[in-house]
Order: sequence, then C-alpha cells, then structure tokens
Amino acid sequence: MCIRDRYQRRVRGHQKRIMMSANLFSAKSARLPSRLLAARSTSTSPPQLMSNSEAFVETLVSREVTDCFGIVGSAYMDALDLFPAAGIRFVSVQHEQNAVHMADGYSRVSNKHGVCVAQNGPGISNFVTGMHAAFWAHSPVVAITPEAGTMTKGLGGFQEADQLPMFQDCTKYQGHVNNPARMAEITARCFDYAMSERGPTQLNIPRDFFYGENEFKIPSENVPKNGPGNEVDLNEAAKLLAEAKNPVLLVGGGVVMGNAVESAKALAEYLSAPVCTTYLHNDAFPANHPLALGPLGYLGSKAAMRQISESDVVLALGTRMSPFGTNPQYGFDYWPKDAKLVQVEIDHRRIGLTREPTVGILGDAGQAAEALLTRLKNASAPQCLANADARLVSIGENRANWKEELGGMTSVAPDGVPTEGLMGEIRPRQALAALRDALPENAVVSTDIGNSCSIANGYLEFDQPKSFLAAMTYGNCGYSFPAAIGAKLAAPERPCVAYVGDGAWGMSLNEVLTCVREDIPTTAIVFNNGQWGAEKKNQVLWFGDRYIGTQLENPSFAAVAKSMMAEGIVVDKLEDVGSALKEAVRLQMEERKTCVVEIMCTRELGDPFRRDAMKLPRRVLGKYQHTDRLEESATQQPINIQGFKGSSANIDDATY
Repeated sequence: MCIRDRYQRRVRGHQKRIMMSANLFSAKSARLPSRLLAARSTSTSPPQLMSNSEAFVETLVSREVTDCFGIVGSAYMDALDLFPAAGIRFVSVQHEQNAVHMADGYSRVSNKHGVCVAQNGPGISNFVTGMHAAFWAHSPVVAITPEAGTMTKGLGGFQEADQLPMFQDCTKYQGHVNNPARMAEITARCFDYAMSERGPTQLNIPRDFFYGENEFKIPSENVPKNGPGNEVDLNEAAKLLAEAKNPVLLVGGGVVMGNAVESAKALAEYLSAPVCTTYLHNDAFPANHPLALGPLGYLGSKAAMRQISESDVVLALGTRMSPFGTNPQYGFDYWPKDAKLVQVEIDHRRIGLTREPTVGILGDAGQAAEALLTRLKNASAPQCLANADARLVSIGENRANWKEELGGMTSVAPDGVPTEGLMGEIRPRQALAALRDALPENAVVSTDIGNSCSIANGYLEFDQPKSFLAAMTYGNCGYSFPAAIGAKLAAPERPCVAYVGDGAWGMSLNEVLTCVREDIPTTAIVFNNGQWGAEKKNQVLWFGDRYIGTQLENPSFAAVAKSMMAEGIVVDKLEDVGSALKEAVRLQMEERKTCVVEIMCTRELGDPFRRDAMKLPRRVLGKYQHTDRLEESATQQPINIQGFKGSSANIDDATY
C-alpha cells in the first residue's frame, strides 16, 4: 500500500470515529444530540448561565452551522474546543484567504451561511481579498474575527491589528462584541443580517471575551421575508410588458439565490420572451430551454447580444446590472439604447446604480415575477403575443447561428497564433468545448479569473441553478479551487470541478493538501500555457509584445499533485481532454480522490478584459520614446520568445 493510500485510510478512519462519537458531519437536527435540538429552534431560549464560549457556540448551533473553515489559532481555541460536541466540523485549510473562498462556495451552493475563522492579526488580514469577492457575489459569509485582548489593545502587542476598518467596505454589517454579555446577541445578528441583506458580515470578538460566564438568551432567528415589491411599481411594470412588442428577460444572480428560476421561466413562457443571463450567472436559466440564449458580458453569447439589442423592453430580474456585464463585446455595442428598463432588485441601493430604469422594483425576484405574471394574465393579451411565432423563429436562428460561429472559433485558430516552441498543442477554446461536452449534468463548476478561464463564459451551459461559481466582478485570482472545495462540502453528491489558469493555480494549489487531509475530493482543471494570459494580452495589444512579468516556467502540476497524495493527469492531446475529465470525476465520486488535470495549451489569447480602460502608450521623455506604440498589434496574438526568463533584457530589440 502506497503512502497516499495509507494516509487517506488513516484520515477516513479518524473522521469516521469522530462522526460516530459526535455526529460531526450531520447537518440534520434529527441526528444531533438531544440537548442541541432546543438550540436549533427558532424560539428564543430562556436565560441560562453559560460560559461566553458556550454562548457563542450555541448561537452558531441555533443558526444551523455545521461546517466552519479556517486555520487553528489560540485566540478562539476555547470556543473551538466545543465544536465537535456541538456538531460543527472544523475544516483546517492552508491559507485564510482560501477559507473565505471555501465559505463563499459553500454558501452559494447550500443557500445557507458560509463560516470562516482565523487567528487575530495576520490571520484575519488574510481574509480581506476573500471578503471582497464574497461581497460582490452577494454571498452570506460570516467571518469570525477574534482580535487582540482588551487589556493590551493599542499597545502594539503580538498579532495586533485594528480589524474593523479592514472590512468596512466589503461587509453588509460589522458586529463588534463590546461586552462579553452580548456575545449571543451580536453573534446572532451577524448571521441574520448575512441572510437578510445577502452578503458577508464580520463578527469581531476580543479574544479575552471567550472566557468568563454570563446569563445568556440565544436569540431566535430574525430574517424577515421579502415581498414582490410596491403595488404601484408592479402595475407600471406590468403595463410596460403588456405594451412591449419585443420584451427580453435578463435574469441574474438574484434568480439563483431566491430560488426563482421556475417563476422566471413561467413569465418568459407566457410572453414567449427570450431570456438572457447576466455575466457569470449562466445557471440562472436552464440552457436547454428553447427561450434560453445564454450569457451577456465578456465573450458571452452573441445570440443573447443580438436578441437583446432588438428589444423594446428589458425586464432585469434579480440583477444589479453590473457595468462590466454589459460592455461591448466582439466589437458589438449591443445594449438597446432606446429600450425601456424594468429592474427588480432586492437591495434598494443597487436600483438605478449603473443604468437608470424606467421602473425600479424593490422586491424578491421570484415573487415579483409571479406578481407580474398574475397581472398580465388578468389583463388584455400582451401585444408581444401577436408576433410570438416570428420571435421564436428569430430566437432559434440566433441560437443556431451562434452555435455555428462558436464552433468555428473553436476549430480554427485566429491568424498570428504562434506554432513553435509552445507549452502544448491544445487550443484553449478546443479544451473548453471538450470539457463542456464531458461535464456531468449535475456538475458544479467554478472558474478563476484569467484569459482561458474567462473564455469559458461562452461555453459553460447549465440546466439547474447553483451550478456556476466565479469570482464575479472583484476578479481576484485563486478563487475557483477553494470555492469548489466549499461547494463539494455543501453538496457531496455533486461533482465539483474548478477551472484554473497556471498563474492562478500557484495561489491555490496548496489546498490540494486540504482536500486530502480533510477528505473533500475535488477536481481541478489547470490550463498550463506558461503565461499570465489576461495581462499578457494587454502587452500584446498595447505594449509591443514586451513581456514583463507575464512569462511563466512551471513544474508539472500533475506531479506536484501526486506529491501531495492526490491524483494527477497530464493531457497533451485534444482527444484525451474529455476522457481525462471523466476519469477525474470518477475518482472524485467513486474513490473520493482529488485529481488535478493538467492541460497543455497553446498560448492563444482571447479578447482583453479592459479594452475600455487601456490606451496606447505615449511617452514624453526621450529615453522612453522607443516604447511608444502607434497602433495595436496586427496579429492580436503573442509572438513566441524562445527561452524567455522574464527580464526585459532578454527581449530582442525587434519586438519593440
């Protein structure tokens, strides 16, 4: 028996013993110790003498917390010691940022809180990037942030930091326990606000407050239910839809979070209205539905872009209308300038933030869709039904044309792609198409930021919600793999697959150790093309192919995975991409093994992310004027530089 198998066998045996003794993995109340059943109740408990740590843990139990991600620390160890007896599993990770991403993925798939905790000071500061990503994904992550003790705060003591300002711009609420007797009250509020306001919260606790005793009542859950919106707004929106000749539904993350896909589908079917999804919310409407046109945004579906460009009314359902998600693509400024806009959003601050709506509805996406459908059915037939047949033909043609065009983009490389001395022979688009065709129907896919992964926006299709995770508009590298790990813990019955570029993989490959140690089998697809592709595209277009900091020399990531007691597969032929993914998923689902699939790709690059923000350089000082550019790269693709090590001194003057 190899070392990996012995290690995994030991891990499973240890976890089995813990589960049997403390119900560590059970999330069902029926399997919890009887003393915890009352704490799971929604009614407020009577005052009871408890230690402060017990009050904290009992409040977590009352909010049905069963899993918590983090790195162990002395600041909260008194409470951590209670986790097994309380039925809370502590998942020990490799880096605190990844703990937040795991909590993020967990919350988005389970539709419940994702919880993370770390040591005060440096451990907590590592949470910041993950919390910003969770904020823009509207994920109900609760970050528990123990801080320096009250008697030493401000003295510059060990691992001291002012932790509240760190998170003031990326949280819906910051709860600071300013008196240990308020431990249960403020803990409960952080959990409730995370769900009611749909976003991350911070629970800041001085480390000395975990000690001591007080009389506590565990507060009942306080998450008010949202309604469909104001009657006047709903009536006005229904009138606009009834008078529209070519309405389009644009469905976003709020449809997924609010379990509103069926409501959106019913409204679209009644109107025979095409449905587009917002950027990185490809799972907000089933791709196999005849009205589905796919995503807008970066390298999304031209079918969706063409259809929405012809609309006279857009119903934006459950979306903040991210500006990045409606930027021109493929040289096409597709947003309909003269169309009326109805925006349904659950956060009043997001209504009209990026585009002024004709009607703004503050309400739940599903309930608003149902209310609009009721009004439409109770009135005269909408005008759009008169041309429904013609619109259905147009939808079908746009879908077919885009499928053919995407197939051409997949099979034929653009001019100027280097052909010698490459990392591999598989074009990223070919790999993405093969992966799409091999993915299980119930898979959860997370994508990192970066060129190859972001091109996936035009390929990934889902027929059920809570299937697609991404770093959203915060756009940080290293998101996808830890998010997939969190998703796997939340939905162990579903295959969870992360798409990662080779640059971003360097930020998260350490969590392979977490997968092995914690027995959370997850699959990573790593696109190895030896470059920071998204940034290199900018250097190609605007900086004369001067590759500074964008060339990478990588080890075999499959071999690194094996050294971590996981599995690794190297794919260097296109025909092996699909079978490699299937084998990795089989290992995950049948043998509970983590696998890294390393795809050796060409250096072909897709469109730049920020064409809207980049310009050709214009220098003033004479010694820098040789770097001026008068026009973009003619090929739009990187040239190949043999033996390039990353210093500008290695670049031939001809590339200037």
